[in-house]
Amino acid sequence: MASMLNFYGRVVLVTGAGGVNDLGGDMKGVGKGSLAADKVVEEIRRKGGKAVANYDSVEAGEKIVKAALDAFGRIDVVVNNAGILRDRSFSRISDEDWDMIQRVHLRGSFMVTRAAWDHMKKQNFGRIIMTSSAAGIYGNFGQANYSAAKLGLLGLSNSLAVEGKKNNIHCNTVAPVAGSRMTQGFLPEDLIEALKPEYVAPLVLWLCHESCEENGSVFEVGAGWIGKLRWERTLGALVRQKNQPMTPEAVKANWTKICDFDNATKPQRIQDSVSTVIEALSKIDSSDGGISANNLSHATSAAPSGLVEAVGYKFPPFSSSYTEVDTIMYALGVGASIKEPKDLKFIYEGNSDFSCLPTFGVILAQKSLGGGGLAEIPGLSVNFTKVLHGEHYLELYKPLPNAGDLKCEAVVADVLDKRSGLVILIDVYSYSGKELICYNQFSVFVMGSGGFGGKRTSDKDKVAVAIPSRPPDAILTDTTSLNQAALYRLSGDWNPLHIDPDFASLAGFDRPILHGLCTFGFSARHVLQQYADRDVLRFKAIKVRFAKPVYPGQTLQTEMWKEGNRIHFQTKVQETGDTVISNAYVDLVPTSDTLAKIPSEGGDLQSNLVFEEIGRRLQDIGQEMVKKVNAVFEWHITKGEKIAAKWTIDLKNGAGKVYQGPAKGSADATFILSDEVFMEVVLGKLDPQKAFFSGRLKARGNIMLSQKLQMILKDYAKI
Repeated sequence: MASMLNFYGRVVLVTGAGGVNDLGGDMKGVGKGSLAADKVVEEIRRKGGKAVANYDSVEAGEKIVKAALDAFGRIDVVVNNAGILRDRSFSRISDEDWDMIQRVHLRGSFMVTRAAWDHMKKQNFGRIIMTSSAAGIYGNFGQANYSAAKLGLLGLSNSLAVEGKKNNIHCNTVAPVAGSRMTQGFLPEDLIEALKPEYVAPLVLWLCHESCEENGSVFEVGAGWIGKLRWERTLGALVRQKNQPMTPEAVKANWTKICDFDNATKPQRIQDSVSTVIEALSKIDSSDGGISANNLSHATSAAPSGLVEAVGYKFPPFSSSYTEVDTIMYALGVGASIKEPKDLKFIYEGNSDFSCLPTFGVILAQKSLGGGGLAEIPGLSVNFTKVLHGEHYLELYKPLPNAGDLKCEAVVADVLDKRSGLVILIDVYSYSGKELICYNQFSVFVMGSGGFGGKRTSDKDKVAVAIPSRPPDAILTDTTSLNQAALYRLSGDWNPLHIDPDFASLAGFDRPILHGLCTFGFSARHVLQQYADRDVLRFKAIKVRFAKPVYPGQTLQTEMWKEGNRIHFQTKVQETGDTVISNAYVDLVPTSDTLAKIPSEGGDLQSNLVFEEIGRRLQDIGQEMVKKVNAVFEWHITKGEKIAAKWTIDLKNGAGKVYQGPAKGSADATFILSDEVFMEVVLGKLDPQKAFFSGRLKARGNIMLSQKLQMILKDYAKI
């Protein structure tokens, strides 16, 4: 015989059902008395247990929990069992009938559980039971109010199971068929005897035991029988085509398929509820939304409010420390191999030219989206399954160290309304000391949260660019390993979608898929191999749009077009012909014979000397300037009609500072002008306003701030 379950030292709070907490009223919630609760307490004590009665309403959850804490000093288990009935046909339900049922069943369970929640979190243990009903699961005539509350308890339980898991708090739901004071007068005495609560309690006891790992489940129970329930979903049908309207006629034509439960799936998590939609979006191959099947780990979202709060929100700074082992692991994860002798520089620390692959920069930045960081953005209600990594931009200001400890700062650059969803642009800046090393922009697409009347474009957005309309200039292929996702995830993306076959199946895939950023790394490596001889010094920036998923073992085919120092590319799966990365490019730093014509970031620009001088002078007068100016200026310096450098003068925060690269957060004004025009303004040969009106200086944002340019440039930047 199995050993008995031991609950020694555990404190259990039970509401209702003639339990330890019971108002003692009738089944409609009318009246009040102490007899029901007192009787149960007496029975427990008679059998050697300890118990106290409580006569408060479950709506006074804090009082009930306080009574348990005062008596026993802790609380380990909550069984939400209090309930009443006010059965009416739907047309006869009064407001009072509706509200009273919701207050006792749903609100009461919420109030009691909330009062116990923090105590359970602190002790890293808790077990919670919600009492639902078959009426809530299936519906029942005359019980619309009761059914709504009982199914609401299941939703509450499922969410608490997700939130409480990390603190060892498990929450499950039971739907019992048992005789009680609520069933007296409705069921025959012999049937009530066969449906004794004693035939339900053992399930509750097991679910509440510390050794039970069940969490987020629902069980029907009665008469000694127990069954577990789960959702089932048909394979459904795709009823829309690219650039075609979705019509009710198409729904009608596919109705049999939509309702066919043959080969049905069994979703278990909120992530599963949108996985088929994600795959459908990939099949439709939307060309204007940047929609991807590259799910972010643990991520969905609701419609936004208060976008003014969201834009400019700064995430808590974080550190990204890494060693040579990490850079080697990443290189192996994106396909570098000893089969290619020149790849040895990425996977052998003893190589004379040992280098960190440039795209390792995404690993440094991705922590900003982990750990529920999106949920902390003010003004946005983010819940984590409708989120897709739609596009990505990475720019390096100098080659990544082979090992380092970088400080990262992330900010919401903008929020865009794409109608079918919203896009959150998140900029991440990585520093070595005070020196900006790299910059990432995550384009996070949130399905179903658009249509709020927001703007559709932003000058902060690093826009994807269409590939040239000619055959590719070069093509490179790499066959991924069956272990590719298992290897890449060691660089920090632990999403089980990429390793667990069962999880992938639930998400609508026949096997785990490859990380989108792994394909991203393969593609960048191909470009670097084809056009830069693997020289990491040549890498400047990359922009991609994720289009479709890749399976480990498939062959990646990168098609490339060279136009100056920009290499356009798209990546396909060779076996299927599907485009998995689209509208992408890599910008390369010009070779030595080109540098004289088009200087690279930090190259031979006269304006660089001015910004450096401003930075030095701000060390003495920065605080004074911040008081006078109170603005952040971003500068795009061009050479040969191309942006050659970006600088930011921050005269708004702290003691002011000047740094190379785009503004961290929102700039109050952005100025675009050539290196030559910039010098004319600095030397007083050209008035900034005249430069603006003549088109030689372009400005975005608060252009009236151009009036302060004389103060900034002429008076404090003499060279």
